Amino acid sequence: MKKKKLIKRVEKYLQATAFINSDHPEVIEFAETATQSCQTAIEKVVALYYEVRDRIFYDPYRVQLSAEGMCASSTLQRGRGYCIEKSIVMAAAARHLGIPSLLGFANVRNHLATPKFLEALRSDIFVFHGYVSLFINEKWVKATPVFNLSLCEKFNVQALDFDGINDSIFQEYDQQGQKYMEYLTFHGEFDDMPLALFEKELRAHYPHIFEETKEGLNWG
Repeated sequence: MKKKKLIKRVEKYLQATAFINSDHPEVIEFAETATQSCQTAIEKVVALYYEVRDRIFYDPYRVQLSAEGMCASSTLQRGRGYCIEKSIVMAAAARHLGIPSLLGFANVRNHLATPKFLEALRSDIFVFHGYVSLFINEKWVKATPVFNLSLCEKFNVQALDFDGINDSIFQEYDQQGQKYMEYLTFHGEFDDMPLALFEKELRAHYPHIFEETKEGLNWG
């Protein structure tokens, strides 16, 4: 009985949304291709993780506050995206494959951020860093398919791996033992992109980006 109730409770985390558009042909093709040789749910989420992490280039310099700009299919078409967009892709692909997913968000401090990015943000706090939470074998597991391998190698940071069993949410230190990423505030996990809350956090921490742009947000 408990198992049936649990299954019913997570069913809504399989639904397609404007952001997590798991029913879009682009998402379906991506999910099916990435997992064509996989059998188990764990094998599928691991395969998805590495496809999203390394096939979609991490690009934090453009943000669009709309479903059209942030949805999974748009990110796949661009081939690049920041943490939220890449997490949305994985969440959408997982839902297509019948694996419930949620989006998680936290404010973090990146101690090794580039001077260019710090200057653009005017802060060392990155708001709404995104990850995805996946329901696998009757438990939730967190994954962060964000920083692609080539980028990590450039900054001398160990690429974040994922085994489908244990949480994988941040690189705490670089390869020299220097502090890399620190989680400050968790906003929670959501069945869809909480756009209003995201914009509120952006306006609170980076009001200048709204004053200086007319279409979308571009702080690069």
